[in-house]
Amino acid sequence: MTGLFLLQLLNGAQFGILLFLVAAGLTLVFGIMDFINLAHGVLYMVGAYLMAMFTAQTGSFWLGLGLALPAVLVLGLVLEVTVFRRLYDRPHLDQVLATFGLVLMLSEGVRILWGSAPLSVPMPAALSASIPLLGPMRYPVYRLAVIGAGIAVALGLWWLITRTRAGMLLRAGASNRAMVSALGVDIGRLFRLVFAFGAMLAGFAGALVAPILSVDPGMGDNILILTFVVIVIGGAGSIKGAFVAALMVGIIDTVGRIFGPIWLRAVMDPQAAAQAGRVLAPMLVYILMAAVLAWRPAGLFGRAGAR
Repeated sequence: MTGLFLLQLLNGAQFGILLFLVAAGLTLVFGIMDFINLAHGVLYMVGAYLMAMFTAQTGSFWLGLGLALPAVLVLGLVLEVTVFRRLYDRPHLDQVLATFGLVLMLSEGVRILWGSAPLSVPMPAALSASIPLLGPMRYPVYRLAVIGAGIAVALGLWWLITRTRAGMLLRAGASNRAMVSALGVDIGRLFRLVFAFGAMLAGFAGALVAPILSVDPGMGDNILILTFVVIVIGGAGSIKGAFVAALMVGIIDTVGRIFGPIWLRAVMDPQAAAQAGRVLAPMLVYILMAAVLAWRPAGLFGRAGAR
């Protein structure tokens, strides 16, 4: 049982890291621009498809990753210039409707280009081994590499935001966007950079998950919902909050789905425990969100009244 718990804990941490990579850019967009972008999950999906395409064309996982990331960054820039910048000063309902329409368009574009059948990406040979855990259980090296890559990105973002001038502008923009603009900062350029970088991070998450999960047109929908949960729990505009909340959501969701029915057997018969566990496990992250909002309405690391 201990080995199984450790295995699911690592799986939850890996899932949380992927959530963080998607949430990092979106929380900056939401915190700085007060902009609701439902199309962010599509960038995660597009990153996975580009990874599959470039890996198949080059025959190399690493070349595929090196080509997919700048491609998603360019896509983020194009979307910001052509669509998003026209929505900054519009009401949230307009932003939701416009970006939802963009989701439909990009999802259909993916089906036209790559079809509806799931695609797969081969795992790199250097990371295809596994290491022993407790007992007979083993854990894939690739999943550990995903966790390591996510932690490295988190540390890089921490350095960027706390130790550089660009990070100072981001923090100032999250606190008072109008004041930053009044001080002569090109707020439009800042928005473009945030959008492009956030798109690249979402695409990076999609590229990393491609060898683990099948690449299909609906893969961005579920992760977008959990990404918004992460942002609400961590606090809009907070990278630290996104990292902590993503790990919490990933671990609670993964461990709860496996161990929920097992723990319920202590107070219920096995059949009822299995049924109740299947119903309650998907609710755990939303119960966590409700509890955090009741305690801290702005999120764990959010600032009340920040804009």
